[in-house]
Amino acid sequence: MEFTRFNPGGTGVALVTPFSQGSIDFDSLGRIIDHVISGGVDYLVSLGTTGESSLLTEEEQIEVLSYTLQHTNSRVKIVAGCFGGNNTKALTEKVRHFDLTGISAILSSSPGYIKPIQEGIYQHYSALAQASALPIILYNVPSRTASNMSAETCLRLARDHANIIGIKDASGDLYQGSIIAKNKPSDFHLLSGDDQTALGLISCGATGVISVVANAYPNILSQMIIDGLHGRREKAADAHYRLLDLHPLLYCEGNPAGIKGALENLGLCSREVRLPLTALTTETSNRLKIEMEKI
Repeated sequence: MEFTRFNPGGTGVALVTPFSQGSIDFDSLGRIIDHVISGGVDYLVSLGTTGESSLLTEEEQIEVLSYTLQHTNSRVKIVAGCFGGNNTKALTEKVRHFDLTGISAILSSSPGYIKPIQEGIYQHYSALAQASALPIILYNVPSRTASNMSAETCLRLARDHANIIGIKDASGDLYQGSIIAKNKPSDFHLLSGDDQTALGLISCGATGVISVVANAYPNILSQMIIDGLHGRREKAADAHYRLLDLHPLLYCEGNPAGIKGALENLGLCSREVRLPLTALTTETSNRLKIEMEKI
């Protein structure tokens, strides 16, 4: 299957989906898109976990992608993150029929809840690769799926399918990441999916990050990645430490509640999320303000 190669190295930002009184707040989404692009991110990931894609209807997903494409206006590339799931047949049908005009790649989380063995994960992604006309970025996030995609399964997929171009690794396991970095094909991208350990994974051979905190601080995070990739260790570490104490507050009440609280503090959108998620409490929001003032 022919496809256009996409380079997901550098900094991708897992965009939030802002809401206002239950509806998608497109004005705020536009402000955030402008904010992160001016802050130096390399590409946008729309409708990932941080974008609450599982809480949107397919019609809303289409509306968000359409708006993001229109507002971005080719300033950076866009990855669609709404292609995770544990129903392989339904997912392959979705990727065949979903309008992905203008999208550079899809991000697909490993099947959750049903806890497949490694062969099941391999077969799931193989079916998706055969169905997709776009490059695919694997997404390993064991804290959400309750199963880990092993390094061996990742490498097998990378070798067997030319349109599987990278993995967003949110395992937080630098040893596993190192195995992938050491043995991966040269054009396969290892990406951190965990801001706290992104710099560590880059030191092991990762080529970039898909970031949550870059919604709020795209300039600091993007520069950290650039410095890390170019061996400027002290500068990269300085940026890492500037954000370090912020990370626990972004996740203590769940994602994206924390990052939306930070964006509200910056005047970019409301902290509103959709049930069963709940908005950041006032207590944590106030703690977040204090930490953000230090930054």
